Amino acid sequence: MTTLTGCAALEVRTSPASATLVTSEGAAWLASACALPHDTLAAWRARPAAPAALPCGTTFDVVNVPLVLGRRMLDLLWAEGPGSGPAAVHRGRTLLFAAPGTAQRLPALLAWEEWGETTAAPLCHGRGDAVTVPPLAPSPGPSRWLVAPDSRRPWLPGADSLLWAFLHAARLQVSIFGSADPDANV
Repeated sequence: MTTLTGCAALEVRTSPASATLVTSEGAAWLASACALPHDTLAAWRARPAAPAALPCGTTFDVVNVPLVLGRRMLDLLWAEGPGSGPAAVHRGRTLLFAAPGTAQRLPALLAWEEWGETTAAPLCHGRGDAVTVPPLAPSPGPSRWLVAPDSRRPWLPGADSLLWAFLHAARLQVSIFGSADPDANV
């Protein structure tokens, strides 16, 4: 990660590569979503290999999509878009951490786009919801960080960036898998 000259508070990711380890600053940011962040950090110090449930809506929202679609969204965000914020895999789904308010705005944008039934709309977790995040320390299991939080102020995409990535990734998925002859022997 680099800091732009003259903008000490603005951090810009240069690549998602090898960003799978949550730093102490990233853990502090995640814990800041809780009512008692110090207690959350203490619990993680005691059990760094345990996942945790965190509330959404103030520090971050989460957009939850099927695993392959989420991976395509991440690839698009990094290759052609602004990059991504933290992202994780939990129980076969991709969790994309987003700016607060995204969970409310993204479904409205999808409705405006007249999103059809080809690919299910993403699940959006915002105020009043909680999500389970992977352990801070890498461990075997169904949860892991794809892009781990590494600062106290990570950049988080908004609804517009995630809408763009979702629409492009979903249309790519349909074009790859939707045009095949269902009776073909492959």
